This record gives sequence, C-alpha cells and structure tokens, in this order.
Amino acid sequence: MVSLPAPRLDGKVSLEKALATRRSVRDYSSQPLTMQEVAQLLWAAQGITDSEGRRTAPSAGALYPLEVYLVAGNVEGLSAGVYRYEPQPHQLRRVRQGDARSDLSRAAGGQESVRQAPASIVIGAVYERTTVKYGDRGRTYVHMEVGHAAQNVCLEATALGLGTVPVGAFDDAQVRAVVAMAVGEAPLYILPVGRMK
Repeated sequence: MVSLPAPRLDGKVSLEKALATRRSVRDYSSQPLTMQEVAQLLWAAQGITDSEGRRTAPSAGALYPLEVYLVAGNVEGLSAGVYRYEPQPHQLRRVRQGDARSDLSRAAGGQESVRQAPASIVIGAVYERTTVKYGDRGRTYVHMEVGHAAQNVCLEATALGLGTVPVGAFDDAQVRAVVAMAVGEAPLYILPVGRMK
C-alpha cells in the first residue's frame, strides 16, 4: 500500500478560471508528476468528502460503481506500475509492477499522448453495483457518473497547471488486461496527465 498526501482544499485557481482555461492537451514534457499532484487528481476523481463516505462526483443511489487506476511511469517517489486507487483511506494498491504506459498506448490504438504522459488515470466501472437497484437504466447512470469524474480530473489538472485529455478510443479487453481489472469491471476512460510543453 502507498499512502497518498492529503488533498488540498484551498487551490490557487478558481473554479471559474479552471472552466475557462480547460483544454485538451496531448503533448507533455518529460518532467515527472509529484505525489501531491497525483493525490489531488485521484481525489478529484473519486475522493471521500465527508464522514459518511460521499465522494467528489455524484453517484446514483450513492452506489459508487467506479474504479480508478493509476498507470504510473514517471511520478516522483512512486515505482513505475499500475495502482488501484482506494478512496478510503486515500491510498494506492499496486496491482502490476513495471512501466505499462506503452502497453496502455497500444491498447488505445497507439495514441502517443498515452505513452508520453508521466501517468494516466484509467476509470472503469462495475455496472452491477448500480443496475442491481436501477435495472437497465443504471447503465445510463454509470455513464453519467464517469463523465462527472472525468471532468473533475480535467478541472483539477487545469487548476494544477497540468494538461490532460479524455481518451475513449481503446480496446476494452486490452485495457482491462493492462490495468489488471477484476472480473466484471469495464474500462470507460483513459486520462493521460502531464506537464505541458
């Protein structure tokens, strides 16, 4: 287990400024991300925000079907590997050793931004957590939720002076294998993150 720095709740960039300046960025420098930056990004995606376990993104029925992974290749103080984010207690669990960025890039049709970024956030979902209560409509709710989480990552990256781009073009089975997703999980987003050139 890797404990993450506590999220900061007093950023220097306003929400309005982040909304106005958010852009899709596909070209990154070779500089590493810091653990604080990684912690902020993961917290923005699915972090716990109160004592009752509520999170940064709304979830139908508070069922939280999303699973968040970090494919780390160049993060200060973190060995290259694939990690699963555990919102409670805000830590990472390594699920695969070694730099998997090239594998993830191949799974995403060879997209260079995925290979080049110091790290990528992969968001998957366990649909059954939501469909058990809402039936087939639950799939729609999961898709809404992953959009909320991905936008949170985009806005947090902007607030941190980083670049990211939502990637949806990928082979599901290959992404599932790269990040060692559990049976029943479906990959929905890849968000490469890095410093802009």
